[in-house]
Amino acid sequence: MTDLPHTDLPEIDPPGTDLVARAAMDRTIAAIVGPVAADLGFELVRVRYVTGREPILQIMAQKPDGTMEVDDCGRLSTAVSAVLDVEDPIIEAYTLEVSSPGIDRPLTRLKDFDQWAGYVAKLETHDLIDGRKRFKGTLAGTEDDEVLITLDETGKNGDDITIGLKFVWLADAKLVLTDELIREVLRGRKDAGLIDQAQFDEVQTIIDDTDEGETAPQEEKH
Repeated sequence: MTDLPHTDLPEIDPPGTDLVARAAMDRTIAAIVGPVAADLGFELVRVRYVTGREPILQIMAQKPDGTMEVDDCGRLSTAVSAVLDVEDPIIEAYTLEVSSPGIDRPLTRLKDFDQWAGYVAKLETHDLIDGRKRFKGTLAGTEDDEVLITLDETGKNGDDITIGLKFVWLADAKLVLTDELIREVLRGRKDAGLIDQAQFDEVQTIIDDTDEGETAPQEEKH
């Protein structure tokens, strides 16, 4: 593994231990809805409150096996809506969207980088590291508190370059949609009994036309 220089690297003390909820409002909401999601057997993947003309509260969640069906989104949306109506952390009117992470999912927890090792991802850091903020390559798991990624580019001798980025340095991370990733997700859904072999074969024939993998979000006005 090629280590990045350890001089002039950012010392970041982030407000959270992951990328699930970064802003203060996001963390407040996550603290409220997290236990509700857990009681239903779901894990929070990302919580984002987007302000603007029509504020939106986006909640991404999944079951421990990584799946999240439309009915699951509906159940979580109903439960989350109820607790938010009681706790009322958001003063203004907003739309609640509950969805699956999708195929080209965000990577928000350290364990995500181990789970999706071997697949292509894009990472972005808060500050410049060795003259850059954006890194693209194949995930190589984790080592202690670092995310390992084998970059797309090669070294002077044509060797692969694998670097370690501390998880707390990351501002954003997500998988890149590739045919290999789509096939793996479909295979997992088939193994879980969510689609049958015929459906699996049919979808594989149109993989090249696939550009989205998220479950349609369940919306509720508040």
